[in-house]
Amino acid sequence: MLNGPILGKLSSLALPIALSSILQQLFNSADTAVAGKFASSQAMAAVGSNASVINLIITLFVGLSIGANVVVASFIGRNEHHRIRKAINTSMIVAVASGVFLAVFGMIVAPEILKLISCPPDVIGMATQYLRIYFLGMPFVMIYNFGSAILRADGDSRRPLYALIVAGIVNVFLNLYFVIVWHMAAAGVGLATTISNIISSMMILTFLLREKGYLRLDLSKKLEFDKGIFRKMVAIGLPAGLQGAVFSLSNVVIQSAINSFGSDAVAGSAAAQNFEFICWFMINGFGQAATTFTSQNFAAGDRARCRKIYIRATMAGLSLTLAMSLIFFIGRYPFLHIFTSNDVVMKYALTRLCVVALFELLTGTYEIPGACLRGMGMSMIPAVETLIGSCLLRILFVVTIFPHHHSFTLLMAVYPMSWVITGIIVTSTYLLTREKIFEKMSKHIS
Repeated sequence: MLNGPILGKLSSLALPIALSSILQQLFNSADTAVAGKFASSQAMAAVGSNASVINLIITLFVGLSIGANVVVASFIGRNEHHRIRKAINTSMIVAVASGVFLAVFGMIVAPEILKLISCPPDVIGMATQYLRIYFLGMPFVMIYNFGSAILRADGDSRRPLYALIVAGIVNVFLNLYFVIVWHMAAAGVGLATTISNIISSMMILTFLLREKGYLRLDLSKKLEFDKGIFRKMVAIGLPAGLQGAVFSLSNVVIQSAINSFGSDAVAGSAAAQNFEFICWFMINGFGQAATTFTSQNFAAGDRARCRKIYIRATMAGLSLTLAMSLIFFIGRYPFLHIFTSNDVVMKYALTRLCVVALFELLTGTYEIPGACLRGMGMSMIPAVETLIGSCLLRILFVVTIFPHHHSFTLLMAVYPMSWVITGIIVTSTYLLTREKIFEKMSKHIS
């Protein structure tokens, strides 16, 4: 990461990250498709309506795994191998503790949250079952996320991908088995997902336990919690987690507005959202790679290389995301028919795909510069800017304009509008502040 051509190395880290997330989304899409095709549109809506709720609750803690990634990567950049092991131990303790907390919290609040977002009455029973079963697997979700973050800090994004492939294949077969054979509907989909999360987390643990170098997790010794390292993880990861949580909160507010159109709109929105996520994961992959690359090179004091990382990540991320959006737009009818044959559901799905997924590349204008700033240790400012430019705008729209203009198309248009505003703000901040950050780092090194 510290020398040689950037684009090839950046892509070799970013693409497996993106592919891992895309595969995970494809397996989640299989959840939705199996529920819609072999159970009912209500079961499909029950699974789909939970996506924003799940993201809201877990994103804050997943943000801490980004902090773990940056901390470990910076120690690698400085060759501080003795501190890497402490960071790994601390990360895994946080993973287990946060996972247990989320499991208990999710089980308790599941029905109340679904009522709060006005989940349709014909869906809420199945939605509650699915959400509670999903949250039982939270400790394993956290172990996977933190373990993957540790491996990616050293440039290894392939083994997390292998774990997802295995777990995802199991998930698809279990979906079909529980829904078709046992007629478990949304609950069967949730159970299949939880089992697959257990498999992926156990594979990641195995990889770390069998490491020979400084990334090895040694359970034969007592895991020690390092407060100083944890504070660094929180300083970097908490703003990223808060940013994601507030994003999810705004999406929950929008989901509540979508719920007002009925279960057909919920199902159609859930179907189209699968393609949005797949497109966004390409941006996210290059964003995570940019954070790791920037962190190591910033720690090494190479400011010129940090600038090039931003340019390469932006160009590659936006180009590949646009290509994927165009593929889904051109093939929108056959793609959406994978999930539903209901004409009303299809109408809502087509609207969301054309208005939102087609413009997903705009997210790169704030995700990638924000990722580079996090790699340089500045995490709070892009998080606050994203909060103001995107999330608050969406919430204000739903509260003030939407009640007077009850239009599904207008509701979807708030996404690209908020992306443009946020992109202008975060990109401007990156370009205006990076030289000052470099100067501070140079004085610190000297």
